[in-house]
This record gives sequence, C-alpha cells and structure tokens, in this order.
Amino acid sequence: MSTLPTLALEIDDPSWVALTIVHLAATWFLVGLIWTIHFVHYPSFASIDEGKYQEFQQRHMGAMGVLVGPPWLTEGLCVLAVFALAPTPGLRIAATIGGLLEVAVIAVTIVSAIPAHDRLTNGFNVDAHRSLMRGDRLRTVAWTGRAVVASAIALWPLL
Repeated sequence: MSTLPTLALEIDDPSWVALTIVHLAATWFLVGLIWTIHFVHYPSFASIDEGKYQEFQQRHMGAMGVLVGPPWLTEGLCVLAVFALAPTPGLRIAATIGGLLEVAVIAVTIVSAIPAHDRLTNGFNVDAHRSLMRGDRLRTVAWTGRAVVASAIALWPLL
C-alpha cells in the first residue's frame, strides 16, 4: 500500500482550507465567465457590424486575456497544489479528475478556440464562428465539471 507524500496537509489545516476556498473561488469565477461568454457574448459576434468586426475581435481577444489570465493561472496552480497536498487518497483522486478536466479545457482552447479566434481576426466568418461555438461548448461542460469537483473537494469534510 502506498503512502501519501509527507507534504500532505491535514483536512482541518487552515492552509488546506484556504487553498480549497481559493481553488473554489477561481474555478466558479471562470465557470460563470464561460457560461456568460458561451450563451451571451459569443452569439453576439454575428451581430457586430462588418466594418467594425476586426477591431471588435482584437479588442475582445485583448480584454479576455486580461480578464481570464489571472484567475486561470490561480486555478491551475490550485489544481497542482490540491493534488500535491491532498490529505486523503479520495481527495487525491478528486484532484486528479479535476486536473484531467483542466487539461481538457486547455486542450480545447489550444485546438479549437485559439485557431477560431485567429480566423475571426480577419473578419466575421460563419464557419470559424461555428467552430468557436462547438469548441466552447466542450470547454463549458469541462469547466462546469471542474466546478463540481472543486466544490466536492472544498466540501469533502462535510461529505
């Protein structure tokens, strides 16, 4: 039987509690953002005046980087810390599932969202927009799954 590494925290350790709260907050912020983007913001792309679309797309990409970057970095660091410091094997499994969902979000972003946005910088394109929406649906589902896992991790002592 394997043992947990010596850096595992106790489940009632204030550092573990703080970590799970930051993890939960970053993840739920991103989930709220991705749902808003998917159901409100991305659909509106088709309504932007063609003469202003390239400027709009550039502004969107710059603003999203600033808005998403810090919480996504926080979430990613928390995923690693939760895995490394998990006090129980069950929490380590939950952290692994959360980490795999994070990898899925990153992979879909790299494979689908970034290329679609790059195509959209040349002007609105129906096929690029459809591709963006399809990929974003996967990100929305994966991030929502991450929020469920982050919630389970934070509420673990009560389960």
